[in-house]
Amino acid sequence: MTSEAMQAQSYLEEGAGPAAWLLTTDHKRVAWLYLVAITGFFFLGGAFAVLMRIELASPAGDLVSDDVYNRLFSLHGIIMVWFFLVPSIPATLGNFLLPLMIGARDLAFPRLNLASWYVFIFGSLFAMFAVLAGGVDTGWTFYTPLSSIYSDSYVSTAAFGVLIVGFSSIMTGINFIVTVHKLRAPGLTWFRLPIFVWTLYATALVMVLATPVLAASLILIVLERVFGLGIFDPDLGGDPLLFQHLFWFYSHPAVYIMILPGMGVVSEVIPCFARRPLFGYKAVALCSMAIAIFGFLVWGHHMFVSGQSAYAGVIFSFLSFIVAIPSAIKVFNWGLTLRKGEISFETPMLFALFFIALFTFGGLAGLFVASLAVDVHLHDTYFVIAHFHYIMVGGMVMAL
Repeated sequence: MTSEAMQAQSYLEEGAGPAAWLLTTDHKRVAWLYLVAITGFFFLGGAFAVLMRIELASPAGDLVSDDVYNRLFSLHGIIMVWFFLVPSIPATLGNFLLPLMIGARDLAFPRLNLASWYVFIFGSLFAMFAVLAGGVDTGWTFYTPLSSIYSDSYVSTAAFGVLIVGFSSIMTGINFIVTVHKLRAPGLTWFRLPIFVWTLYATALVMVLATPVLAASLILIVLERVFGLGIFDPDLGGDPLLFQHLFWFYSHPAVYIMILPGMGVVSEVIPCFARRPLFGYKAVALCSMAIAIFGFLVWGHHMFVSGQSAYAGVIFSFLSFIVAIPSAIKVFNWGLTLRKGEISFETPMLFALFFIALFTFGGLAGLFVASLAVDVHLHDTYFVIAHFHYIMVGGMVMAL
């Protein structure tokens, strides 16, 4: 055999044509499949946002009616959160780089990895049907009782699509956890792992532990809509606030599913273009795990105006300030990595620096809404929208 033949083929040369790609178990090709899919959803969700902004250019409903605006708002959120932001970095850069960074040939379960993409696409078909059939008008949070009783839009279809995509997240999370535990190269101990691997591991834990709660919540909505079960309807003995507790128990950790991998990207880019090792490696690694853990304890800060116990409000407020500390430590460590560094302002570095700036703005805004007295006035205002978008779009999209 010639030396050329003995050389390993590039993953792009292993087979051309749709079948070779759609049946691949190569983690790098699966990452490209995810990238193509989520990029399509990014532009679709972005198009809905553009229509909303054009409509808001004037007070009257010149472009779309109030009902259509509600549907644009809902679909923008549903698509951007579950079909773009949640799978964005883990399913693309995570799939591509995790085995390479720990010296593994592939992920622990290559077929499960490909299956997760097919599950993602299958779930997205339900979302696309909901879009084409007329949309959803409940908001991206599916708040009851609107979503469970009153809405006549395609709530069950959209909820079922999100439910299916949730299983894709669980499959990816399981794959990452097992890969990090079992397939590390000899001698690659925990505190020698790249920071990006740490953030993917923390993200995977949240995916596996939190996503089933979302699945249960959406199943309950569909059951109440279809069979009239008294889960969230007060007339039938249900409680609409139960849904908020279930939803935010998933959805606040989901914020960290979105942002933790972005932090990992920045923690790799900053040292590279500052030509210095990451300051406080162990602190940044442990802060990733702390964010994942504390993220499960703060869901009640979304419900300060819901009438929940004042004592619960104080506890959730305190914990919300606590969860900001690991994020702040990371920002300080990135800054100290830049200090006295030989900084090269190339394009990746510019994106990373803008990530730090926008994430810091968004994080500081989060301190205001974590405060009980202030949040009463800011709840459901554009301040909260800005806080969320500074972090998710200004931060996560910059990292991607």
